[in-house]
Amino acid sequence: MKEQDKNITDAFRLQRKNVVPTNEEMNQLKNLKVLIAEDDEFSEKLISIQVENFCKEITIVRTGVADVEACHKNSDIDLVLMDIEMPEMDGHEATRQIRQFNNNVVIIAQTVCVLLGEREKAIESGCNDYISKPILKEELQALIKKYFN
Repeated sequence: MKEQDKNITDAFRLQRKNVVPTNEEMNQLKNLKVLIAEDDEFSEKLISIQVENFCKEITIVRTGVADVEACHKNSDIDLVLMDIEMPEMDGHEATRQIRQFNNNVVIIAQTVCVLLGEREKAIESGCNDYISKPILKEELQALIKKYFN
């Protein structure tokens, strides 16, 4: 292998190592209470499967209004995976309302909308971060590790 190719390969390995948490790191997160705000049942199932191995409790809501109510009643929720496109109240407004009474919960916006500026709009509404659908398990785990490790 050429020296240049080896350096690129080593850099790629290092980058992936920093992005993808190990099983041991994910095991340290087993006490998280996660709220999945998702109106699409298929998407909710996929997200639930991706987080079930490293959290103690998952709550699922289907509307923005139910999301705000769940956060209000359960101030110990650690993470909200916030669908932006929900009925009754979109994820941006739900996030703004949650931030009126809870600035500690980590809110990660998740949406299929990949329009330019969507990430910035999510951050402006009060989300901590943003992930696009379809959600890749490695990306989601890396985000969770970023906020809870």
